[in-house]
Amino acid sequence: MDLIKRFLEHLRVEEGMSENTIKSYFHELRRFREWFAEKKWSEVKQRDIQNYLSELIQSGLGARSIKHNLAVLRSFFRFMLEEELLQKDPSELIEFPKLAKRLPRVLSKDEVEKMLKAAEDNSVRGIRDQAILEVLYACGLRVSELTGLRLDQIHLDAGYITAFGKGKKERLVPIGESAISAVRKYLKQSRPFFDRNRNSPYLFLSRDGKALSRVSIFKLIKKTALKAGIKSKVSPHTLRHCFATHLLEGGANLRAVQLMLGHSDIGTTEIYTHLDRKRIQREYDLRHPRSRIRSEK
Repeated sequence: MDLIKRFLEHLRVEEGMSENTIKSYFHELRRFREWFAEKKWSEVKQRDIQNYLSELIQSGLGARSIKHNLAVLRSFFRFMLEEELLQKDPSELIEFPKLAKRLPRVLSKDEVEKMLKAAEDNSVRGIRDQAILEVLYACGLRVSELTGLRLDQIHLDAGYITAFGKGKKERLVPIGESAISAVRKYLKQSRPFFDRNRNSPYLFLSRDGKALSRVSIFKLIKKTALKAGIKSKVSPHTLRHCFATHLLEGGANLRAVQLMLGHSDIGTTEIYTHLDRKRIQREYDLRHPRSRIRSEK
């Protein structure tokens, strides 16, 4: 386990990975370590990894999880190579499983408006929660980016925030008037109640003056969606999907959306164009006089 700890420290210090990602890596490496307990790391062969992945598949693990497991192992063995603890990477020639593109669940603009309306509440907690929802939808932040937002990252007069994404990559994201108004109200009427002169650097605070947790944000989103009458599963990432999809529906440039989301690969952003095409096809089927659906009526 000492070698795993060295690797995780490398990810933390050299790669700048988040604690949540590091925990995920630790979980996968520990599971693999327990699976081949009789061997040393230096004795692992390509066949061992293939057998391990086969067992995971047989246990019902999906292609996405298998791909993640292989990525973790590959990263670990490359680290061992760099540290001169291995002469050859046993995972190098193993191919990643191909994933079917899974379209994310996206709320309509009306559903998002219902959620924002449902969150309206002039209590100190309600004002905070309203600001959180407005920022998530206006800026398309990941939940970890939201909980880590500090006061010095908020530039309301200039109309943008500074976000730090995966690998602590910095990007500037515009923030709209509705979100600016909600944040100003929170800073004036609500945040002092949570901070209580503790001088916390974080924007969104819990009752004890600490940065809100991811769990708290998930609970807030779930509660607000139910209050708005939305029965499908909604998470903070749903609002990120809505941010991207609604921008593209409004005619936004794909490259601009990529930059705002903090995607390193534009291919990741392109999934939202599939969603947009799906909606366009539905509109065509419903409205065009020669469409298949209208012809059947």
